[in-house]
Amino acid sequence: MKNSTQKIRTSHCGRLPAPVGFEDTAFRLARGEVGDAEATTSVVPVVAGIVKRQVEIGIDCISDGEYWSASAIKSFGQHMTGLGMRRLQPGEVAAMRESTRERDTFRMLYADMDRVGTMACVPGERPIPRATERIVVTGPVRSQGTDAISRQLECFKTAIAQSGVAVDEAFVPALAPGWLDHFIYNEYYKTDEEFVYALAGAMSDKYRAIVDAGFILQIDDPGIATSWDMIKPEPSLADYRKYITLRSEALNHALAGIPPEKVRYHWCWGSWHGAHVNDIPLRHIIDIALKVNAQTYSFEAANVRHAHEIDVWRDVKLAPGTILMPGVISHATNIVEHPELIARRLADWAGVVGRENVVGGADCGMGGRVHAEIGWAKLAALAEGAAIATRALWH
Repeated sequence: MKNSTQKIRTSHCGRLPAPVGFEDTAFRLARGEVGDAEATTSVVPVVAGIVKRQVEIGIDCISDGEYWSASAIKSFGQHMTGLGMRRLQPGEVAAMRESTRERDTFRMLYADMDRVGTMACVPGERPIPRATERIVVTGPVRSQGTDAISRQLECFKTAIAQSGVAVDEAFVPALAPGWLDHFIYNEYYKTDEEFVYALAGAMSDKYRAIVDAGFILQIDDPGIATSWDMIKPEPSLADYRKYITLRSEALNHALAGIPPEKVRYHWCWGSWHGAHVNDIPLRHIIDIALKVNAQTYSFEAANVRHAHEIDVWRDVKLAPGTILMPGVISHATNIVEHPELIARRLADWAGVVGRENVVGGADCGMGGRVHAEIGWAKLAALAEGAAIATRALWH
């Protein structure tokens, strides 16, 4: 990614609100159900509008809205072999986030959320139906090739060309193996290591395709932090660090040969709107996160559960050229951050790593986590806050 050499640059985490009337198309994109003709006539113009809106707001490194991803077998099956579906057995869940120690503590909260089918309590959202099946590994997990991601990348390129604006930099997110295994359950491989490395190998073609197309590759890996509360009974810290170290090493295996300056690594403590009292402290995982072969690290820093952890970064020795992209706007509240607060946060981070090594970011994706109007207002506030910080830091 580009450094903030002349101003505080801005970006976000990828997922943007789907425009009104596009919600069903976004779901169908993720399931691979949109044909080439429809993509050309219906999807490209929408993405072109999303591109234009980001640039005009003042976002420097943009995305395509991330409408092509979903935690469903039709989405994963476009990229890898060896997957199947089976009915849930008593006591099983379809995703690890559905069984956490926090859920055991806040039973009424999560029962109420489950009853209305929500994770983020967004006004007007469609209820999320309770899953009755889980994705399982039934055979060797291997790459399906790059056809699916190539369609997305070509659509993004065409949309940029049709947007009528100059795009400075663009990124495309892809899931880490250590997050995929929160939705894909191993019923084939003999060991956890074999399973995780198989997932990593299946994703490596996708990672390279994104970079080869000229985009920044964002690795989405909430699992490095969220797995802590999803493992029952609570593991020892030493065992947990071994668990995430294996996944970090598998990710680096998949990234082999990709220049670190083309990679940014994003983690968070989960995008659902819960209490998050069981979030693992950053100090316990930061050294492992920083071993991922990336130039830029994107993480939650605006969230009220983690804003204080800026102090952890003061004691970390970063490799030369490392860029930090702390979240300075949050996906976890409908309150739109004041640009002056955003500017103050950015100035604080500049004091930790230098102004040239800070990019203003978001804690997580805005699409589906806050109301669409709020999401766009937060991104506009981010750009305005970065402009205020730039004036303070450069003059």
